[in-house]
Amino acid sequence: MLAGALILAHAQPAFAYLKFGVTVGNRQVTLKWAQTPARYFISTGMTVPGVNLDALQAAVGRAFAQWQAVPTSAISYQFGGLTSALPGRDDGQSTIGFRNRPDLDRVLASTNLLVDAATGALVESDIFFNASLDWSVAAAGEANKYDLESIALHETGQFRRLGQSALGETELREGGGRRVLGSEAIMFPIAFAAGSIAGRTLKADDIAGVSDLYPDGGFESNTGSISGTVTKNGQPVFGAHVVAFDPTTGSMVGSFTLTSKGEFSIDGLSPGPHVLRIEPLDDAEIDGFFSNVASVDIDFGVIFFDRLIVVPKGGDSGQVAIAVVKK
Repeated sequence: MLAGALILAHAQPAFAYLKFGVTVGNRQVTLKWAQTPARYFISTGMTVPGVNLDALQAAVGRAFAQWQAVPTSAISYQFGGLTSALPGRDDGQSTIGFRNRPDLDRVLASTNLLVDAATGALVESDIFFNASLDWSVAAAGEANKYDLESIALHETGQFRRLGQSALGETELREGGGRRVLGSEAIMFPIAFAAGSIAGRTLKADDIAGVSDLYPDGGFESNTGSISGTVTKNGQPVFGAHVVAFDPTTGSMVGSFTLTSKGEFSIDGLSPGPHVLRIEPLDDAEIDGFFSNVASVDIDFGVIFFDRLIVVPKGGDSGQVAIAVVKK
């Protein structure tokens, strides 16, 4: 069983989308659905004020439809019907609904996964929305209520096993915590404030991530990638954020250095010149991205690579060697 949660607001972000892997024998396998459409069921077990069963089904359906509409991704979904089961049971059925969890007062929603240990394929993906908080499905949002469609869009990204992104910006709030100022990824793990509907639209980072997991529609032939290494004092850096910014479109897609050699690869980039930014994950909850927290190097300063990197259509930039400096 795996889990991911969307929290209210706590940490300063960085950049990247992540894919999840699972060990099968001596191999590392990307965690994804083996077959589509992936079926889901809506739980009748609980509703909340302002969100009846029909509204819940509609909001979740719009979220799935937006992911499915990505032209460069092959993933699809199918509504399987209503069920009296609550999300969180290991029953082989993907169930979505409300659960009352006042003990999780900072968690808006959470996605739990059941994985076939023999193949690494997803078997079940349950989503619960925390009924102890106030929710809305109003077209323009409602003050002091969290937007169900925005949170459903994030959690249905987790449903397909697209990992958390840290491509966003926050500021410290008086009295503690942080407020989200903006985000360039629906998969950013910190929610906008109650009343906001800013999280209803997929961003370039999300589209690149889901297309990388389930490529289709010429994704691999029409986009390109940047790859390379990040080192400090000649030694590889693990967990550095590397962000590719397209100055023509304003879009950003990111990745981390994820190997013992400090290697990174950013896929799904539009052909043409890109700006590279490299920064440490020193203002975020590192364990929200990596389980081996101690291996993540955050002792270096933010830099921009000293030249534009041209991304070829259907190809890779070639290895880019980046050296960062200890703080």
